[in-house]
Amino acid sequence: MAARHEVLIIGGGNAGISLAARLHRYGVKDVAVIEPKDHHLYQPLFSHIAGGRAQAGEAIRTQESVTPKGVTWIHDAAADVDPEANTVTLASGAVVGYGQLVVCPGLQFDWAAVPGLAEAVHSPHGASHYEFDLAPKAWTLLSSLTAGTAVFTMPAGPIKCGGASQKPMYLACDYWREQGVLDKIRVVMVQPYPTVFGVPEVDRELDRKIAEYGIELRTNSELVAVNPAERKATIRDNAANTTEDLAYDVLNAVPPQSAPDWLKSTTLPNPGDAGGFVEVDRQTLRHLRYPNVWSLGDAAGTTNSKSGGSLRKQAKVLAKNLVAARKGKPLKAKYNGYSVCPFTVSRDTVVFAEFDDRYRPMPTIPRVPTWNESKLSWVVDRDLFPRIYWNLILKGRA
Repeated sequence: MAARHEVLIIGGGNAGISLAARLHRYGVKDVAVIEPKDHHLYQPLFSHIAGGRAQAGEAIRTQESVTPKGVTWIHDAAADVDPEANTVTLASGAVVGYGQLVVCPGLQFDWAAVPGLAEAVHSPHGASHYEFDLAPKAWTLLSSLTAGTAVFTMPAGPIKCGGASQKPMYLACDYWREQGVLDKIRVVMVQPYPTVFGVPEVDRELDRKIAEYGIELRTNSELVAVNPAERKATIRDNAANTTEDLAYDVLNAVPPQSAPDWLKSTTLPNPGDAGGFVEVDRQTLRHLRYPNVWSLGDAAGTTNSKSGGSLRKQAKVLAKNLVAARKGKPLKAKYNGYSVCPFTVSRDTVVFAEFDDRYRPMPTIPRVPTWNESKLSWVVDRDLFPRIYWNLILKGRA
């Protein structure tokens, strides 16, 4: 065994860093974070980058700079977990022991699940704003389009902030309208669910913007294959059980996602969960079979929509419960399923969706309909949230 830590956290993204900082503030002195990447990314800005409303440099910091002082950074990747022996095996072969383990490695992108998709997003006519390196390319393609067909797709299943798949589309439509070319561009949004989002109040506002821009919304539909050489996207209508080859000039696609393969091969997920998400109590975030294992964020087997807003709530709950568990006290903190998605529906307005894990409205300010299109919400999402993220959330203070 290379080392042992009181609390070992797998993943140095939003979940891992904000939790580590909070635990350290709560008096846990020996906290270590396993993270192989050299840079930390603020993912909510990716949509703004792809829509020409942010620069890539605003969304990136070095991992060293965001790791809290007093927290150990293990610059390696997790490869396996043995919850019986309380150890984590790293990609380097080293073994690290733990007293308490928190699993939050995020999701992996399953590009191979859609034939031709990986090739398409790296071709001259495709991109995906879910990849940091491809988000600027998305804006280059969208801003250069003056006529033709632009296709935006979202996959079925759990993904990072599902609403983010639509955001560059609205930003691009507003830009095309400003340039006087919107009426020359066919815009198609492929959505796997029966409505545009799933919260009725939000659906009504988004449907209004979709009609305003003349977007073709394909519900109950999925991208199932791409021919990048011929610039054709195969769309399956799940309700009608039919397929259509749709020619495109620009394709911005979101890949199917799941828990990392190494996590799927451990005993931490529910055996019946093909996605490989960590089996936890959805309120306390403690593992159902291993009492010193916890999970939050994208890789946790919770029912909420996966987002930074839900993660912020989860980090507070998990930190309080983990500290209580170490002292042998009951777990009083409960996660209520809250999530949030700010839809950038124009270049200076946002539809702010706040909802629970049953897609019922859950506004932070009671009886205030934050789902109405608002310029104030734009300021909050575009200007205020990034500052809060870098200066407060990652320091365990928000």
